[in-house]
Amino acid sequence: MESAKSARVKNSKMAENRKLIKIATAGSVDDGKSTLIGRLLYDTGSLTSDKLEAIERNSKQRGYDYLDFSLATDGLVAEREQGITIDVAHIYFNTDKTNFIVADTPGHVEYTRNMVTGASTSQVTIILIDARKGVIEQTYRHFFISNLLRLSHVVVAVNKMDLVDYDEEVYLKIKSDFEELVAKSNFSTDQITFIPISALKGENIAKKSDLMNWYIGNTLLDHLEVLEPADLQESSAARFPVQFVIRPKTEAYHDFRGFAGKVYGGNLKKGDSITVLPSMTTSKIKSIHFFEKEVEEAAIGSSITITLEDEVNVSRGDTIVKNSDLPKSEKSISATICQVNAKPLKVGDKYTLQHGVNRVLAKVESIQGRIHTDFSGEEATDQLKLNDIGQVTFKLSKAIHFDSYKQNKSTGSFILIDEGSFDTVSVGFIN
Repeated sequence: MESAKSARVKNSKMAENRKLIKIATAGSVDDGKSTLIGRLLYDTGSLTSDKLEAIERNSKQRGYDYLDFSLATDGLVAEREQGITIDVAHIYFNTDKTNFIVADTPGHVEYTRNMVTGASTSQVTIILIDARKGVIEQTYRHFFISNLLRLSHVVVAVNKMDLVDYDEEVYLKIKSDFEELVAKSNFSTDQITFIPISALKGENIAKKSDLMNWYIGNTLLDHLEVLEPADLQESSAARFPVQFVIRPKTEAYHDFRGFAGKVYGGNLKKGDSITVLPSMTTSKIKSIHFFEKEVEEAAIGSSITITLEDEVNVSRGDTIVKNSDLPKSEKSISATICQVNAKPLKVGDKYTLQHGVNRVLAKVESIQGRIHTDFSGEEATDQLKLNDIGQVTFKLSKAIHFDSYKQNKSTGSFILIDEGSFDTVSVGFIN
């Protein structure tokens, strides 16, 4: 019989070999988003026994003849009372192959900022559509934000198919309407997958539905497991923002001087010719350290420490790039921003712009317009209010080194900070 210790070691090794997929969910009121996440937790055995008992008890108290899986995720009292999602919650579950992190984001227009911030670190978004309602205004907004954030893959889950008698024609009509929306965007159709489901009944979630045998694709869980993190990574020029300068000053590493951070955009190799920004000094990568090992190459997303062949000045906040792939460097930028603060953004306003770990002063030079989230264009405005998305030009106190958000999310994004209150005012995506 397997000992407890060997079982722990086995489980630990399985966890190390699992890939990681980060998902954002979006849905309108009562589309069943919380129920879907609760069902995924239940079907993967990720609910603790006390949580499951609480769901069973509360479901009975409410007179339900089924388990209300939305109780597994709606943590705020207001959420449970209203049956809606207000805050952004991060939920974790796993299978034998994959670890999943779900950003459960609200879908209502008044919580647009919550969806933007919650989905900003995700690779995949699941957009729920109520089969009875079809594609609605909220659906436009959810897809627009997925498109704005350059999420690599969208799953359109047509939920509550049990309430339309699992009718294939209803599903095909919704699929056709959504494809018309996709045609208005710059999103590729092969990055979108449609799946008819019933989260409440568990149809096409973890097991194939016999009631929808006309659907020949994977279940939702099987589809998510097929996705590969490498395919969901952005691929562009390598960027290495320096987080820490490592100087152990021990007997074994007396002269060691390394630079720690995370690799974005592309791979870095030993021997690569590099430029340090903003000083523009050059050198070559002497070594790459990953934990206790020295490696020849660091892949996108790796947290590493590198050393350089020359004694050049590198500090926290500097960025190391390849000589052949220099970013833009300008004192004026144009960006799409989402207003996340109740104080409106107006022309002439001054803020602190935080770009990575660097901060510069920024002045709103012009507002080109407020963007309609149904892809119908823009309208003129002299200010952006809470949850508005618009096009803005900024004048900076000094040049920053950046890429467009489309090319590189890490160097193409920023936040605006109020100089008086230190509140975050806006999140920005450089055009």
